[in-house]
Amino acid sequence: MQMLVWGFMSVFLAGKTSYVAQAFGVLLSGALLWDVLFRGQLGVCVSFLEEMWSRNLCHLFVSPLRPWEMMVGLMALSVMRLLIGIVPAAALCGLFYGFDVTSLGWPLLGFFVGLIVMGWGIGLVVCGLIMRYGMAAESLAWLLGFALMPVTGIYYPVAVLPEWLQALAWTLPSAYMFEGMRAVVVEGQFRADLMLQGLALDVVWLAGGCAGFMALFEAARRHGQLLQQGE
Repeated sequence: MQMLVWGFMSVFLAGKTSYVAQAFGVLLSGALLWDVLFRGQLGVCVSFLEEMWSRNLCHLFVSPLRPWEMMVGLMALSVMRLLIGIVPAAALCGLFYGFDVTSLGWPLLGFFVGLIVMGWGIGLVVCGLIMRYGMAAESLAWLLGFALMPVTGIYYPVAVLPEWLQALAWTLPSAYMFEGMRAVVVEGQFRADLMLQGLALDVVWLAGGCAGFMALFEAARRHGQLLQQGE
């Protein structure tokens, strides 16, 4: 993954001397916003996995707790975990490098929402897969985020990718968010079109994540797997 990411980055930077002057802000903004997506997804998965590791999942589902309430709870825990991790990281950027991520202005809130919602969609599907197929699917909690990293355009535009990968990238809400971030940092321009397209895709991703979680929950319930989960 590192080879792909930095390979595409090198292709983009070749001959782009005007971009290099803004690279510092782009790299730090990209790293922090990527953390929002990754931690948002991982926060959902880890909160769910902790219930499985403690063999508490069966107790939750014999209680009046409904699946949609669990999804809301996982997303809320994800936000708390994310803030605990991202706020100190943003503060350290200011302390060590003099970079203030809030200089992105109010579009930062849109980027935050767009990326964490995509993370929720991925995380809910992963949780459903773990319920259905057991701990063998646990590695997906860490793998899926990194698998998307080269095509999501964190540090370089989607246009750098091969055409067949560009088609895949534009199905990801994150691609629109990172393109919008670069427009703010490099051009000082807010691209409302990118923001709206990304948020519209977020609705699809979150709806798909919720539907996937519910379908996999029902499949696990029918096969009696909810009472068998744990380390």
